[in-house]
Amino acid sequence: MASLRPIVPCLWFDSQAEEAAQFYVEVFPHSRITNVVHYTDVGTEIHGQPEGKVMVVTFELDGQPFTALNGGPLFKFTEAVSFQVHCRSQGEVDFYWERLGEGGDPNAKQCGWLKDRFGLSWQVVPVALLEMLDDPDPARVKRVTAVMLRQKKMDIAELEQAYRG
Repeated sequence: MASLRPIVPCLWFDSQAEEAAQFYVEVFPHSRITNVVHYTDVGTEIHGQPEGKVMVVTFELDGQPFTALNGGPLFKFTEAVSFQVHCRSQGEVDFYWERLGEGGDPNAKQCGWLKDRFGLSWQVVPVALLEMLDDPDPARVKRVTAVMLRQKKMDIAELEQAYRG
């Protein structure tokens, strides 16, 4: 077994773990599915899943390991947990915003947040925004924050304009 990372997010799906993992590895470069494990006849009385159904998919997104579990309809994703995608350009913001948002909840988009078609929340964040919000000038930070709060998909040019005053 390869060396294990100390923290690996585990995403609970009803039955779409493999579909979701495949989607995510197609969206993010340098990504791959590393293993697929199927339910056996052991424990059926506990988990209620049929033998042969995909149980766990392990995958990496740009080197970050994830686990996707088909655990049934017991739990759903909420906005209380999201994954940030740090983007270096408007082109990256546009790409991830469109790809991750395909088939997702169109009403969930605000301040760079979106919900994908599996219900998982993502924040598509320009690195430039993080740098602007880290500025020691409180007036700049307030202007940038005001623009950010009214944006859905982040617009770096508009944020930079607010930053400059």
